[in-house]
Amino acid sequence: MRDSIISGLNSPAELERLYRKNKAEFKQNFMSVYNEFRDRPIVQFWHERLNYDSPDIAWGTNKELKFVLLASVIAGILAKLPDILGIHEDFFYPRNIGFLVFPFLSFFFAWKNRLSTTKMIVLSSITALSLVYINLLPDNPESDTLFLACLHLPLLLWLVLGISFTGSEFNNYIKQLRFLSFNGELLVMCAMLVLAGIILTVITVGLFELLDLDIVEFYFRYLVIFALPAIPIIACLLVQTNPLLVNKVSPVIAKIFSPIVLVMLVIYLSAILYLGKDPYTDRDFLIIFNILLIGVMALIFFSVAEAWKEDRLRSNRYILLPLSLVTIIVNAIALSAIIFRISEWGFTPNRLAVLGGNILILIHLFIVAFRLFQCTRTKRNIPKVGRSIVMYYPVYFAWILVVIFLFPLIFNFQ
Repeated sequence: MRDSIISGLNSPAELERLYRKNKAEFKQNFMSVYNEFRDRPIVQFWHERLNYDSPDIAWGTNKELKFVLLASVIAGILAKLPDILGIHEDFFYPRNIGFLVFPFLSFFFAWKNRLSTTKMIVLSSITALSLVYINLLPDNPESDTLFLACLHLPLLLWLVLGISFTGSEFNNYIKQLRFLSFNGELLVMCAMLVLAGIILTVITVGLFELLDLDIVEFYFRYLVIFALPAIPIIACLLVQTNPLLVNKVSPVIAKIFSPIVLVMLVIYLSAILYLGKDPYTDRDFLIIFNILLIGVMALIFFSVAEAWKEDRLRSNRYILLPLSLVTIIVNAIALSAIIFRISEWGFTPNRLAVLGGNILILIHLFIVAFRLFQCTRTKRNIPKVGRSIVMYYPVYFAWILVVIFLFPLIFNFQ
C-alpha cells in the first residue's frame, strides 16, 4: 500500500481509489509517506483529511454493524451450548474456545477483502475440519496430546485469521506486518472493553445487593459468558472503523514496555544466578520460563510492527536489538533445560512439543536479531527486519499442524 500511495501522488483519483479500497490500511501507511513528501500540497491535504478529529465514534456501515451484532449473538449462543445441550464444560471449552471468536473475525475480513470463492472454501474447510477433529479426540483428561492439541488449535485459527486479513496480498510482508499491528490494537481495544465491563459488573452487582438480591451466579453464568465472545468481535469493528482511536496508544505501549521488559529480563536473569534457581529440574519454573519467553518474543515482534508502521524502526533499534539478544539467552537456557530433561527422563509429548517450539523460536530470534543488527548499520536494511518477522509464518504453521494432528497419532492419544 505504501508504494501504491507514493506512485499515486501525482494522481488524486488514484489516491482516492486506494483510500476507498481500504481506509484503515491507507491511513496506517500514509504517515510514513507524509514524512518523506510533506512539502507536496496533495500530501498536506491528505494529512489534514486523515487527521481530522471527528467528535463521534464510527460504527461502520449498516452491513458491518448488522454482521457484528449477528456474530456476537451467535458466538454468545455457542458459548452457552454446555447449558443448552447439557455438554460437560470441561469437555467443551478447552476444545472449542477458539471457535467462539476466530471464525467470526476470519469471515469478517474475508467478506471485507472479497476473497475468492476458492480461498473461502479452503479457509472454511480448515476451520470445519479442525472443529470436527478436536471434538472427536478421545475424552481423556490426562492425555498430554489432547492438551497440546487444544493449546495449539487457537494458533491455527489465528493463522487462518491472518490469511483472511491479508486477503489477496498474503505474500505482501507489509500487509503481514499490518496484521501483527492489528493484533496489538485489537488487544488494546479488548482491554478497554473488558475494563468497562468490569466497572459495569461491579455497579450492577452492587446495586442489586442494596436490594438484598444476590445475582452474582446468574449474572456470570448467563450474561457474562454470553457477552465475552462478543468483546473481540466488537473490538475488531471499532479498530477497523476508527483507526485513529487506538493506533496512537499501541506505539506508546510498545515504546514504554520494551525498555522496561529489557531491564526486567536482565534483573531476572541476574536473580536466577544469584538465587541459584534451577530450570533443569524444576518443571514449574521451566514452564514459567517458556511463558516469559513467548511473551517477550511477542512484544519484540509487535514493537517491530508498530515501529515499522510509523517509520521509527531505526530509532528503536537500540532497545529492540539488546532485547532480542537477551531473549535469545532466555531461550537458550530454556532449550538446554528441556534437552536435559529429555536426556534424563526420555521423550513425552509435552517435552517434544516444547523442544520443537523452542528450537523454532531460537532460530527465528537469531534471524530477527541479525536483521536488527544490520539495521543499525544502514537504513537500506530496514525492510529486511520486517520480512524476517513474517517469513517464519509457514514454519510455525507446519509445526502447529504437526502438534495438533500428528502428535495424537504418534503417541497413541496419550
